[in-house]
Amino acid sequence: MVSIEKARVGNRGNMADSYFGPVLCKPSSSPPPFFLFRIPKFRLRLPSSKSMAAHCHCSSNPKPVQPSLLVFSGGTAFNGVVEELKKLTTRVAHVLPVSDDGGSTAEIVRVLGGPAVGDIRSRCLRLSDQSTSEALAVRKLLGYRLPINPQGAKAEWYEIVEGDHSLWEGVSRPYRETILAFLVYFQNEILRRPNETFCFSNGSIGNFFFAGSRIFFQSLDAAIFLFSRVSDIPSESLVLPVISTNDRLTLGCELWDGTIIRGQNEISHPTNSAMQPVNKARSSVPILPSRIKRVFYMSSEGRNLLHEVFPAVNSAVLDQLSNVDCIVYAMGSLFTSVCPSLVLLGIGEIVSSRSCPKVLLLNGTHDRETGGFSASCFVTAIADALNRTYGDPYNCLKNPPSQYINTILIPDGGEIPVDVQCLSAQGISDVVVVNSIHDPKVGIIFDPGSLINALGSVVSRYLRTKN
Repeated sequence: MVSIEKARVGNRGNMADSYFGPVLCKPSSSPPPFFLFRIPKFRLRLPSSKSMAAHCHCSSNPKPVQPSLLVFSGGTAFNGVVEELKKLTTRVAHVLPVSDDGGSTAEIVRVLGGPAVGDIRSRCLRLSDQSTSEALAVRKLLGYRLPINPQGAKAEWYEIVEGDHSLWEGVSRPYRETILAFLVYFQNEILRRPNETFCFSNGSIGNFFFAGSRIFFQSLDAAIFLFSRVSDIPSESLVLPVISTNDRLTLGCELWDGTIIRGQNEISHPTNSAMQPVNKARSSVPILPSRIKRVFYMSSEGRNLLHEVFPAVNSAVLDQLSNVDCIVYAMGSLFTSVCPSLVLLGIGEIVSSRSCPKVLLLNGTHDRETGGFSASCFVTAIADALNRTYGDPYNCLKNPPSQYINTILIPDGGEIPVDVQCLSAQGISDVVVVNSIHDPKVGIIFDPGSLINALGSVVSRYLRTKN
């Protein structure tokens, strides 16, 4: 039988210290057409002996080691609990897709190509330091969006890139020169494509900085490293693209009625215009005409735009999966935020082999992708994605759902029916009810403190039995 219990609320843990100093980079004062500047130099401070002892099991007086988590999520829903999660642990690998094609991300990809970085930028900002006035100023700058009006957005962008905007107030010279260098580099890359008119409407300054650094280094991982150091995220918090690539990736889905939909935004939050802000409010779009059978990656090159491709998973994700104390499937868009990371070759193999907690955070409301779903439907969708059930028949797995999920946390009063008999038949018996709050835009969501407390309890039980 499935046991449903109420979670307890509590606080735990402290944020880890960051071991990296500020990034230093000096751009040219008036960049020529082919913009040159010094490659940023990073100053690495080794952990103190006190810090090292905290992570050494051989210490004469060892401190408790924070649990390690890996979270599969998109860039929106889980962001609301990131700050609370820091109180439990900073040893978190945030695995994010690189297929978002909405808003200003779509415009960057259209003109400059490359993977979508919007979800990664969003998570980095949520993890960024807020302890000083300068940290807040940097966060405000990188989190700023330009006006929707195209003319106003372009005028304000030039004010920012020329260093005259009020957003630069409170940002010291080293950080100012570093950030400005890559914003100018991004601008230079746009100017080198005279046949493409870039629209700055609703553009994210953080996305522009991210794109500039990725193109300069020709490395998504290097861009994430730079952004992480500039925004000073905790040193043990990892933001990992599930696919480490410089290429554009497009997500597609197949419905049970045979319909193929191209593009993540078209699947989850279709808009009338490419630059129209994505409305993620509840019931902003109707549910799909048929349920989603599977999601997959599609080619963006050549004539056959519906050709399915099979990109390789980021090896760093596999390394983390093999060692963390807990695997979490976050709430949010099931098929466009979570499943794109699960369908890649190698993910299902490692997850099914682990004996650690594998926790599903159930949504509190239905959305376009999951209309009519019960809790067991979410479990089935995740198991099918990890098994690659409807993909290449030679690369499919046949593991039962219980090898991928063993605990479900549900928000109290949520809309998703918890069909306990079906969950029991799937081999899942641990269901925990967590306190919830009502969000006027999306409905019932987890209370952040209660959710992290419940998650901490699940991990603590596992660590006690493990040790």
